[in-house]
Amino acid sequence: MSDIEKLQTFKIIFISILLEALPFLLVGVLISAILQAFVSDTLIGKLTPKHPVAGVLFGSLLGIVLPLCECGMIPIVRRLMRKGLPAYIGLTYIIAGPIINPVVFGATFAAFRTNRELAYSRFYLAFLVSVAIGLILFHFVRKSPLKDKVHVNAHHHHHEHSHAADKPRDRFVQKLAHTPAHAAEEFFDMGKYLFFGAFVTALLQTIISRQSFAVIADHDFGSHLFMMGFAYALSLCSTSDAFVAASFNTLFPPSALLAFLVFGPMIDLKSTLMMLAVFRRKFVLKFIAILFALVLLGSVLFGKLGWV
Repeated sequence: MSDIEKLQTFKIIFISILLEALPFLLVGVLISAILQAFVSDTLIGKLTPKHPVAGVLFGSLLGIVLPLCECGMIPIVRRLMRKGLPAYIGLTYIIAGPIINPVVFGATFAAFRTNRELAYSRFYLAFLVSVAIGLILFHFVRKSPLKDKVHVNAHHHHHEHSHAADKPRDRFVQKLAHTPAHAAEEFFDMGKYLFFGAFVTALLQTIISRQSFAVIADHDFGSHLFMMGFAYALSLCSTSDAFVAASFNTLFPPSALLAFLVFGPMIDLKSTLMMLAVFRRKFVLKFIAILFALVLLGSVLFGKLGWV
């Protein structure tokens, strides 16, 4: 392949990933900004179930009604846990919410029009892993994993203004006025990861030959480990990672793509740094190790059983 052909291939892959993913990213950050402005911590606290199994299911499915991006979730969960939300529910929401939500449903089915089984498997495995993590945390985490003193730079500027106006109507107007700014801030924050992810993916697929990818893809564990490591390093937003995974559709087995689609949104480099700022270091490392093992085992098992 000549340099001009390589450049052309790079441009096609890069632009196609961006164009397909951007509308979903835009919808995702807009919903996230509206929810952060208008849904209070108190309301979530009131709705939280007391029974552990109900609590785990609540945390796993909360993303359906609160589809926040993973950057918005960690500061919110920290606040809720300080107000008494059990750690196992909050952490279940952090890992399940970025996948089990309507915006990501739409993005995944749009990216995998020709492979609906993989799209469905993404949600099944994410649900199973989040329920397993929730139950493990409930049984083994006895004290709060939060750090004693936390300093997090979160996207919650609306709290600074919540007492500025006394009348409910004025507060509503104020929150509404700040929503576009929250959405824009989050869009550019998430957008840079999407841009970087699309760039790296296009570069990899242009520079590395299909034969080299085939060598990795032929190894069952190797292909899963590569795609999970790739997802962790890219730190993509879950509304756009399906389009990156779809660009590897003919290179890697579906079960390895499944590992990418589930592990990346649950924990990546970006969210690890945020978690380390909020939770105890030892807890975060154990949490990531368990998550890694569950996703790896689950994706391999889904592949062996022919569910993807």
